Amino acid sequence: MRFTDLRPTSVYDTYWEFAVKRQNIFFNRMGNKIFPWTDDEILKKFKFTNAYRASDRVSQYLIRNVIYGEGDYTSEDVCFRILLFKLFNKIETWEYLENSLGEISIKTYDFERYNRLLMQKIKNNERIYSAAYIMPSGKSCFGFDKKHQNNLKLLEHMMRTKLSKKIAKAKSLKELYEILLSYPTLGSFLAFQFAIDINYSELCDFSEMSFVVAGPGAKNGIQKCFGDLKGFKYEDIIKYVSECQEEEFDKRNLEFKSLFGRRLQLIDCQNLFCETDKYARVAYPEICGLNDRKRIKQQYVNRNLEKIDYFYPPKWGVNDKITIQAKGGM
Repeated sequence: MRFTDLRPTSVYDTYWEFAVKRQNIFFNRMGNKIFPWTDDEILKKFKFTNAYRASDRVSQYLIRNVIYGEGDYTSEDVCFRILLFKLFNKIETWEYLENSLGEISIKTYDFERYNRLLMQKIKNNERIYSAAYIMPSGKSCFGFDKKHQNNLKLLEHMMRTKLSKKIAKAKSLKELYEILLSYPTLGSFLAFQFAIDINYSELCDFSEMSFVVAGPGAKNGIQKCFGDLKGFKYEDIIKYVSECQEEEFDKRNLEFKSLFGRRLQLIDCQNLFCETDKYARVAYPEICGLNDRKRIKQQYVNRNLEKIDYFYPPKWGVNDKITIQAKGGM
C-alpha cells in the first residue's frame, strides 16, 4: 500500500487551508489586531481550537499556571496538579479550588474538603467540568453518586499507585500512554490527551512526533478527507500528513506561519482533523464522515477574552522567540 493510492476529497484541501487561516487568527490576536481576525465566514461565526494544541487558552493556563506556576513542587505534586486540572479541564474550577484551599499539592489534598467545595458549586448550578470532552462517571468503579467524587477517587488511586514514579521510568510517549490507559475509566482518547499534558512538564521529555492516537473527531475528519482509507489506520494518515506538511502547503501555494519555527506535531495534526470535521459540517454538508452531524455546537461569541501572555514548555525553546516578536523583531 502507498499513500499515493489514497484519493482525497475536497475536504483535504480545506484541512491545509484551515490550518493556515486558524494560525493567522492566532497571530492576529497575538498582535492585538481588532476583530474580525479573518475573512472566513465560518471561522468568524464558530469556535475552533488553535492549529497548535498548546496555544489554546486552557492548555496555556495549564502550562503557565499549573505546571510551571510559582511554588516549590515535587514531581508527585506536579503530577497531582496536572491530573486534578485535567479531570475538570476548566480554569474556573481550578481557580475556585485554589482560592478556597490555597496552594494545591498532594500533601494538602483531602477528599472531604474537595468534595464539599465542588458540591457547593453544583448546588449553585455552576458547571465544574469543561465541555471540551466528557469524563466518564466512574460510578461502576468507585461507587459514588456524583461524577466528581469518582474522579477524585480515580486521582487518589493514581497517586497511591505511584504514578509519578511510573512516569519517570517510562521510555516513550507510547509507554506513558499505556500506563495511563491501564487505569480504570481512562479510555484511549483521554489516556493520550493526559499523556500529552504530562509531557508538557519536566516529568518526562518525549517527542510529540513519536506517537499519536486518533480521537473520535479526528477519525471523522480523516474519513471526510479521504473516504476509502485503503487499509491504512487513522494514525498512519496522521503521521503521513505530519511528515509531508511543508510539501502539502507548498502544493497549494499556502504560507503557513509555524509556531516560532516549531512544525505541526502529531497531536496538532490529529486535532486539525477534528476541527476540519467540524468545519466541513458547514462547508461541505454533503460529505459524511463516520456520523452524519451537520451542526457546530459552539458559536464564537466572546471576542474580548483576556489577552494571553503566551508561554510554552521551556524545553521547546520558543519562549525567547515570542519575546523577540513582541518587540517587533520577527
